[in-house]
Amino acid sequence: MAQRRATVYDVAERAGVSIATVSFAFRQPDRVRGRTREAVYRAASELGYAPSASARQLAGGMEGALGLYAFDMVLPSDREGTPESLSALLEHELGGGLQLNRFPLYVDEIQHGFQLESMRRGRNVMIGSAASDDHVATMDIAGSIDGLAMFPGTVMPEVMSRVADRVPVVVFSRSVDDDFFEVRVDNVAAIHEMVDHLVDVHAHQRIAFVGGLSAPDIVERFAAFQDAARRRGLPVPAEPFDSTALTGARLAGVRQAIENRDLPDALLCATDQLALTVLDYLSEHGVRVPEDVAVTGFDGIAASLACTPPLTTVRQPFVTMGRLAVRILLGDEDVVGTRKHILPTQLVRRASCGCTEAS
Repeated sequence: MAQRRATVYDVAERAGVSIATVSFAFRQPDRVRGRTREAVYRAASELGYAPSASARQLAGGMEGALGLYAFDMVLPSDREGTPESLSALLEHELGGGLQLNRFPLYVDEIQHGFQLESMRRGRNVMIGSAASDDHVATMDIAGSIDGLAMFPGTVMPEVMSRVADRVPVVVFSRSVDDDFFEVRVDNVAAIHEMVDHLVDVHAHQRIAFVGGLSAPDIVERFAAFQDAARRRGLPVPAEPFDSTALTGARLAGVRQAIENRDLPDALLCATDQLALTVLDYLSEHGVRVPEDVAVTGFDGIAASLACTPPLTTVRQPFVTMGRLAVRILLGDEDVVGTRKHILPTQLVRRASCGCTEAS
């Protein structure tokens, strides 16, 4: 027999409050005292309760929607620097205030695949974002969708296990437990292939990893870099050469190497976004790429082809990842039998590593 879904009455009884208080806690949390609000959220989490009214409204009142959610994916500088008025926003954007490498573009490209497959299958898509500790938004969207795909950011929201009890959940770009489906790429094979290319084709012996270890996929890439360096007889670093995260402007390691005139042969960047920032920084300081130092990225976003010089990178199959997530959420028999889907990547050789022809 199917388990009865928890109701607002169940939550109110467990939290020791009225049903009106439960409603306010989710719809107008500012009207509820902090301790009471937390008691309601705790009771809802324990019961697996998900309010659905506002989420159904967002979905246009239609059933069968799939959710695509991103947690903690907006950079702090983007939150703080976005103008509020329409005139200021237009001036900011048309005046060049929006930079191509300031966005989580790999999210956008996976979203494209997700929407294409959802449209082909006649399903509506709800798109949202929130902080990883925002239980209200998370449970709200879970209340009226048939499945949820998510970009977890640096941490998995605790409430997601409750969501997975209600609907299938696909997690992109990180390893997760068996409560969830997993769609990501083979980071280890990709990094080994990149290191082999830099050593065998360009004879580089001093290869440095650039990227902060704030996200699980970056941690995996750095560990793979250590293994690849060990296998090729290169120096094995205990930590990244430069720990700048995402598109942060610090680049302390790169800056110090330029000042000391001791740049390595190649900078292997954890993401394309970071590599684009590194390319800009090197250009500003008169460092030539690839003559003085080679630079590589990881992701294969569109901007990697538009920069100068074009970026050697690892291309992830973004559209396939998005389409696969939809197929999993809709229960296609040929994909739901596997919880962990680890897809191959492609090494794209361009001018930033010294290759003369893209491949």
